[in-house]
Amino acid sequence: MDFKDYYESLGVSADADEKTIKKTYQKLAKKYHPDVNPGDKVAEEKFKEATEAYQAISDPEKRRKYDELRQDYQQWKARGGRGDYNWDRWQSNPSGGSGGHTYTMSPEDFAEMFGASGKTGGFNFGGEGYSDFFSTLFGGVGGPGRGFGGGPAAGRPRQGQDLEVEVQVTLEESYSGTTRVIRTGEKQIEAKIPKGVRTGSKVRLSGQGSPGISGGPAGNLYLIITVNPHSYFLRDGDDLRAEIPVDFYRAVLGGEVSVKTFSGEVLLKIPPLSQNGKKFRLKGKGMPNLEKPAQQGDLFVEVSIRLPENMSDSEISALRDLADKRGVVL
Repeated sequence: MDFKDYYESLGVSADADEKTIKKTYQKLAKKYHPDVNPGDKVAEEKFKEATEAYQAISDPEKRRKYDELRQDYQQWKARGGRGDYNWDRWQSNPSGGSGGHTYTMSPEDFAEMFGASGKTGGFNFGGEGYSDFFSTLFGGVGGPGRGFGGGPAAGRPRQGQDLEVEVQVTLEESYSGTTRVIRTGEKQIEAKIPKGVRTGSKVRLSGQGSPGISGGPAGNLYLIITVNPHSYFLRDGDDLRAEIPVDFYRAVLGGEVSVKTFSGEVLLKIPPLSQNGKKFRLKGKGMPNLEKPAQQGDLFVEVSIRLPENMSDSEISALRDLADKRGVVL
């Protein structure tokens, strides 16, 4: 029989707290759940492996016993691991307190977390569904023939599992709104992404999650948005910021420059003797507000003065004369 490192199976440290263990397990189980990966044997095995690990270390008594075994096994390996490891001393006592006839997770919690009740992709997580290592240590979970979905709550109508999908959009798409084709299992959905979404926004598609349980409603699908950085604009809430190049002559004499916005180019009047770094506000030229799309933020542009790369002798001479008149010592 092989030793199983349940902390490694879940990807948590041996001193992880209960909240971290539960959050990590939930993430893995949602990713590999059979309802999300129908017919995928690899995902099914990963789901079973994560579930077994969670059952072992989420329950304080089971975790205490497992930690003692883990430490003893590691010490045996450090001594060279000669002969066979003595598994008999860790054999579960079916009538004892660590016999495994209690649930670490109730059927209600299981249904709420994974959108399933008594059905786990065609396999049962009763006592014989676990590895020999787990059964030796804990004697199975929930008694013979009972899976996570057993118990009196199994037939109660419940909402299906909510699903999350990460979606990346450009800043232009965030400005105007866009669509994405989303695939969940065998389903394909054309999802509308509204104007004004930001990184971290959640777009809910009602009823597009996992099917309901025992006649209950389907869960929801949530699109988790990431807005990619833009090459010209920097987003600041609903406002946008940009740098505009202004040549030396317009900065001194004044003039107009063209400024790019998502609604088209606009002309900005630069007053004479504008300094480098001077800021201008273009009202209503920013991003739409997600909750109130008719309202838009502003665009703030900052002047970046560009000196000429080439000048004629006469131009340089004229500048020297000007410098002399102003008392500038070169």
